Amino acid sequence: MKNIPEIENLVKLISKLPGLGPKSARRIILKLINNRNELIKPILSSLTDLFKNVARCKSCGTLKSNLSGCNNCENLTKKFSKICVVEDIADQWSIENSSIYQGYFHILGGTISNSNSQNNEDLLIDSLVKRVIDENIEEVIIATSATVEGQTTAFYIQDKLKTTKANITKLAQGLPVGGEIENLDDGTLISAFKNRHELNKH
Repeated sequence: MKNIPEIENLVKLISKLPGLGPKSARRIILKLINNRNELIKPILSSLTDLFKNVARCKSCGTLKSNLSGCNNCENLTKKFSKICVVEDIADQWSIENSSIYQGYFHILGGTISNSNSQNNEDLLIDSLVKRVIDENIEEVIIATSATVEGQTTAFYIQDKLKTTKANITKLAQGLPVGGEIENLDDGTLISAFKNRHELNKH
């Protein structure tokens, strides 16, 4: 397969996906080649739809479909009084899967001064403040990771929200130091949410 450029190019692309290396990529490609009609065609169609129609919501940061709008911040069937603030979409999915939380999400898209050198203005913090005010949010749950960057981001958000009426709470310190939300098991997440504590506004 090494002398077939189409395969080698695909190996390089698939190897960039989390948890996959060249060996796993080659196994996947072989499976695809042996099941052209059952796998390759529908995957191509789904990827095309994904590329065309799915993007991050500019208001709340979660994924939305251009065909149906944002199910998070445009949800008119349920009115929540809480917003859970997380770093990325993987964190949102982890919390949703635990079924411990019912409310809106706000995905920042990173942390302040993180390893990707992301500018603070790229984070959706200003839109978070706007949502809290416009939607009369009563509680903002800060669910950033227990890393230096996550804690720095939490303090920054707390400061930005100090002029609002919302109670600012943070997940309990049962989170392991350096732990990231998406890697926590359901039990740890449930405990952290149940034992969250209010942050004093300065």
